[in-house]
Amino acid sequence: MIRTQVCDLLEIECPIVLGGMGSVLAPGLVAAVSGAGGLGTLGGSLLNADQLRKAVADIRVLTDKPFGLNFLIFIPNEEGFAEALNSQPAVMAFAWPRAEQNLKPLFDQAHEAGSKVTFMTGEVGEARRAAKAGADIIVAQGTEGGGHVSWMATMALVPMVVDVVSPVPVLAAGGIADGRGLAAALALGADGVLLGTRFLASEESPLHPNFKQAIVESDGHDTVLTEIPDIAAGRVWPGAMARARRNRFVERWAGREWSLRQNQADAYAGILAAREAGDPEEAYLLMGQDAGLVGDIFSAGDIVQRIAAEAEEIVSRRLPGLVR
Repeated sequence: MIRTQVCDLLEIECPIVLGGMGSVLAPGLVAAVSGAGGLGTLGGSLLNADQLRKAVADIRVLTDKPFGLNFLIFIPNEEGFAEALNSQPAVMAFAWPRAEQNLKPLFDQAHEAGSKVTFMTGEVGEARRAAKAGADIIVAQGTEGGGHVSWMATMALVPMVVDVVSPVPVLAAGGIADGRGLAAALALGADGVLLGTRFLASEESPLHPNFKQAIVESDGHDTVLTEIPDIAAGRVWPGAMARARRNRFVERWAGREWSLRQNQADAYAGILAAREAGDPEEAYLLMGQDAGLVGDIFSAGDIVQRIAAEAEEIVSRRLPGLVR
């Protein structure tokens, strides 16, 4: 079994973390990842105190293993954040601050609640800032990932971040879906990985089966960096683009973002209806280029165990055989 500094720090069995996806309310998925020895994380930014309290209770019914709660710093949610601190998760995960926002008070509050702090970024300078503010783990997210990303690829970003934040451990994110990705992350100096898209195509994922199937059928070339999902949702992210599946909805508005802003309410109502109907062409789907590595749908626990076993095979058997 591969064990790194992150495992010891978070008291988990293998260095595999579920990203806290804000639009996916899935206590069962979080519990399944944690129960399999990784760290499940629940997105809390869009939840009020009652919703967050219930979600945390649901997770704790399903597992007694550590889990995390994720907050997007630029979205104000004092009520939800206070409830998260009150629930004392093993990890408080943060991402996407505005440049003027001070990280240290947030990190200090999380530490005072007994939680470890992770911070995700796609920029070297921001990683350095978070490490100085007291983050226990930095997540270096490459642009290959699904959802909101920056501009640098994982292969270049991870070792750069490792160099500037050492001895703070680093998780690699973006474009990782199997044991080869975990082994590569370790070779780059990271202490583990954070995944999103791979877990969206799991049995516990709350996505409609048609959206899961769209991930499985992807060849990895059918995503695009765009502002269209954010314009449609009426929320602007600081310095981010969204990597989404290139479908009929995205293509309809590409180059006509000005018109989408004028028709935002109607467009978003159409998205919600398409999600309910399971139409992957008329609702945006945030997914990474690593969708091309996802060939089937099985349980989140199996995903964790397969990734760990594949990485162990590569690190312990294949790579040593290359050294003469």
